[in-house]
Amino acid sequence: MAVQELHLNQQFAHELRETLRGDQISVAESDLQTYAIDQGPVTDYHEPVAVVWAETVAQVQAVVRAAAAHSVPLVTRGAGTGVSGGAHATAGAVVLNLTRMNKILEINAADEIARVEPGVINGDLNSAVAEFGLMFAPDPASFKISTVGGNIATNAGGLRCAKYGVTRDAVLSLEVVMADGSLIHTGHRTFKGVAGYDLTSLFVGSEGTLGIVVGAIVRLKYLPTIVRTLAVFFPDVQRAAAGVLALGAARVQPCILELLDGPSLKELDIRNGSNLSQRGTALLLIQFDGLAAEQEETLAASALEALGGTVSREDPAEAQRLVDLRRNNRGLDVDAENRVGEDVAVPRSQLVHYITALEEMAVRHDVELQVIAHAGDGNLHPTFSVPTFAPDRIKALNAALDESIDKALELGGTITGEHGIGQYKLRWLGLEQAEPVLEMQRQIKALFDPQGILNPGKAIPAAS
Repeated sequence: MAVQELHLNQQFAHELRETLRGDQISVAESDLQTYAIDQGPVTDYHEPVAVVWAETVAQVQAVVRAAAAHSVPLVTRGAGTGVSGGAHATAGAVVLNLTRMNKILEINAADEIARVEPGVINGDLNSAVAEFGLMFAPDPASFKISTVGGNIATNAGGLRCAKYGVTRDAVLSLEVVMADGSLIHTGHRTFKGVAGYDLTSLFVGSEGTLGIVVGAIVRLKYLPTIVRTLAVFFPDVQRAAAGVLALGAARVQPCILELLDGPSLKELDIRNGSNLSQRGTALLLIQFDGLAAEQEETLAASALEALGGTVSREDPAEAQRLVDLRRNNRGLDVDAENRVGEDVAVPRSQLVHYITALEEMAVRHDVELQVIAHAGDGNLHPTFSVPTFAPDRIKALNAALDESIDKALELGGTITGEHGIGQYKLRWLGLEQAEPVLEMQRQIKALFDPQGILNPGKAIPAAS
């Protein structure tokens, strides 16, 4: 491969070859296209000038040092399952792929921790620690293919976060390569620790804009031995949403509490040959775990029947099927110009109001709407779509998206519950955060990454 083929500074290309083998560097058009985007909507398409696969911390450091020396932007990525464009390539960027750094370095069952490289697959980690009766609680729908490093970069959530929290709640310590190639350690192996500022939490969810996570110590939870699952069907989605507060009033704590509206149930049936839409117009899928699971199930069933729900106690096989259907509710669809899955969160007390408003605005803008939600913590994923790419239809779709964001904020919510800002949501961040707060974050970014080479154009908008 000639140096010129890399379309890079010749010295930078030379330094890459000094560090990496030939099979760790690619400028093949198929690779440039594959790693140009993640699963988020594309607003500014660029192919990277090269893709590199690091296999060790030292290699990551060497790549970053070379990039810093020659002002080359770096976009770090794992499996690319993000849906906000956080791993989209930017102009002139090299994509740094960490999926080959996939070793589980330590499982300490007594301390209930695991030490992992960033490319470890979430599901693989869970399979490994299950042998010790433990689990890594964060479980995004993409857990079978998403990496722990990617989960950390986006502060991923998932179905179990109603009870166990999001990724940030499970990260104790990080190894981070900074923008100058230096390596720092943050956090601790202990569950508790308040020495200094909490830099670990700062890096979690920073989308690779402050540093590159190359290792983590994560906290594990007990794998429950008793699990009980309810499928509760309602005649309308408003009563299903009201069921969330009814469960709170009954003082039960589901580990999974998912809401699916009628259009979502119909699409699942079409994709999977199921019959969910024949059982009701909306579904609350509820799972309890732990020693009190049976008692909580009984209390929940009583509370939801009083709201008009039809309660079905599911056996383990059917329960797993329903959970899998929910995890794969978006099928193989990737967000596109005419179909966008949102990610907002509102206070749980506002779920009914927000869903009603979404339905009204969908009718008014003449767009299709499906609503699913991690209802236990008020995180909704409404998907707006239009059947064609006609300019008037795309305009209507964007108007509905804008209005859905405005309404979420009006109700005390946030523009992103778990997917992050990435590139796609930059346009809305100023609606939620005041300029002084944005400027403070820009100053943090400038301190950690003075040249602005780490995932530029993501997470924080540039000063106007």
